[in-house]
Amino acid sequence: MRSFIAAGCAALLLGAAPSALALASQVAAPTAAAPILTSPEAKDSLTYARPEIARVTHVDLDLAVDFAGQTLTGTAALSVLAQPGAKEIILDSENLGVKKVTDDKGNALKWEIGKADAEKGAPLTVQLNGAQRIIIHYTAQKGASALQWLPPELTAGKQKPFLFSQGQAIHNRSWVPTQDSPGIRQTWTARLVVPEGMRAVMSAIQLTPEGEPAGDGRRAFRFAMDKPVPPYLIALGVGDLAFRSLGERTGVYAEPSMLDRAAYELADTEKMVEVAEKLYGPYRWGRYDVLVLPPAFPYGGMENPVLTFLTPTFITGDRSNVNLVAHELAHSWSGNLVTNATWPDGWLNEGFTSYFENRIQEAMYGRERAVLEEDLDWDVLLRSIEEAGGMSAPETRLRGDDGEESGQIDYIKGAIFLRTLEHTVGREAWDAYLTSYFDRFAFQPQTTAGFLADLRANLIKGDKALEEKLQLDKWAYGTGIPDNAVRQRSAALANVDAQAKAFTAGGPASAIQPTGWTTQEWQRFLNNLPRKQSAARLAELDQAFNLSRSPNAYVRTAWLELAIANRWEPAVPALEEFLNSVGRTLFLRPLYKGLADQGEWGMTIARRAYATARPTYHASTTGSIDAILKQ
Repeated sequence: MRSFIAAGCAALLLGAAPSALALASQVAAPTAAAPILTSPEAKDSLTYARPEIARVTHVDLDLAVDFAGQTLTGTAALSVLAQPGAKEIILDSENLGVKKVTDDKGNALKWEIGKADAEKGAPLTVQLNGAQRIIIHYTAQKGASALQWLPPELTAGKQKPFLFSQGQAIHNRSWVPTQDSPGIRQTWTARLVVPEGMRAVMSAIQLTPEGEPAGDGRRAFRFAMDKPVPPYLIALGVGDLAFRSLGERTGVYAEPSMLDRAAYELADTEKMVEVAEKLYGPYRWGRYDVLVLPPAFPYGGMENPVLTFLTPTFITGDRSNVNLVAHELAHSWSGNLVTNATWPDGWLNEGFTSYFENRIQEAMYGRERAVLEEDLDWDVLLRSIEEAGGMSAPETRLRGDDGEESGQIDYIKGAIFLRTLEHTVGREAWDAYLTSYFDRFAFQPQTTAGFLADLRANLIKGDKALEEKLQLDKWAYGTGIPDNAVRQRSAALANVDAQAKAFTAGGPASAIQPTGWTTQEWQRFLNNLPRKQSAARLAELDQAFNLSRSPNAYVRTAWLELAIANRWEPAVPALEEFLNSVGRTLFLRPLYKGLADQGEWGMTIARRAYATARPTYHASTTGSIDAILKQ
């Protein structure tokens, strides 16, 4: 492991409500640059960077947002730490319109964009000439894969356009010219200039919450992130946004027409932060706010520091999907604080976070709620393993290879691994270890090998019997599910299963008693029904519970999957409407795949819906759906 020391950065502290002084106080003094890992397993094949020679430690962005042209134009000033004699620095880029590169005195520096690769873009190589700070003048061009530009009609308010970014895994190189690797952590600041009447938010502390005049009918917003973060966590949102406080350090941004519903759903957020801190140590990012995005957002949530991005599909009116908030909050420790050094180690982010999420749920809502979700996850894992090719499929390993599609395996198998560790060594010992782990590796990258080494040094401590019992290497590097896996069974789900069994045996839909069912229980019921159903039985279910028009996207997706499997025509209008109204890949992928599996009947529907829906989806979603439909 090699550690570099970063140059400091100063931030302009301007602002107003909510409490500019309070916000400014959360921007700490600059910290030393995070280490980079130089072991073989930490080498990132998805970056052109050579950080062991020259690396970025800090980024200052100054960008103007152009909705008409769908571009960001301005500068990125990079602080560079280079080995003695280093002549150049290599950055990542994707279709950036670079105009010129200078040092901090304005002297021109030679630069070149190399041959582009379809997956990882192109290298941007800058000759340093001794410069420790370089300034890139550029445009993030129309079509940048990280940026989603929404016309007014695709927003909740229908009056103003909206822009948001989604950087994970390697999309941020399409709008930020830097070393776009999770193992190369950087501090950053930004100034965003947007049209008057719109608000900009970012994954950093706001220095000007209400903005400042920038001339020509524009307004500038300033931000600072003093903690070194992996660059995929640099994120922005611009739109007609209102804010509602949820607690002393928590709040929600949303379009005005969505704000009341979002705030109701997120009422427990402040308490969640407190619960998470009691479990695994202090929250180290200052504020924890949430941005509820328009439906085109491709994920359930994105754990951008200080400002979690959330899909509006989590809003169901019963707070049954706040596990999504718990998940993204937990990333403030696992993923943002300690980050996978490369994407084949992604389970270190998602598996740890899924485990932590469940512990938050247990502390907030009781053991039965946690067990219910553990039981559901086990079923999802089995289905994911089957889809991957079975227990021996390479895709079922936690520590994977680049390009493997693991689906939910990283999340759920990783969480079950940690739960098995907890049950084996005892909760008290496990919690003490995990808290110390987050402390030891705070603001650093990590690998699977590094985690296992730390586990052996600080928990197992040479106990050979315990080592053998835990089966660490089987979990981390082996396929399938090791035989010591801990499985929990939910009494609530047993009741749901009994009702599904009764309906399958011929019982009437009217006999089903779903009063009080959560989203998860509805999903369990629908997913447990045999895939082959008669048209009459499907009609009976739909008439009883109006499933084709359910306002709950999770329930509606599970129902539509069943309808597609039976080519049930009455559901097709609702299906096409749904495909054109949400952008979350979790919902879209199984529906398009189900249609594709139905041959020409399904492909006709899929192509028709996709023709109108595709322009509204994020690039990460279209890539997945294109592959399913072979477009």
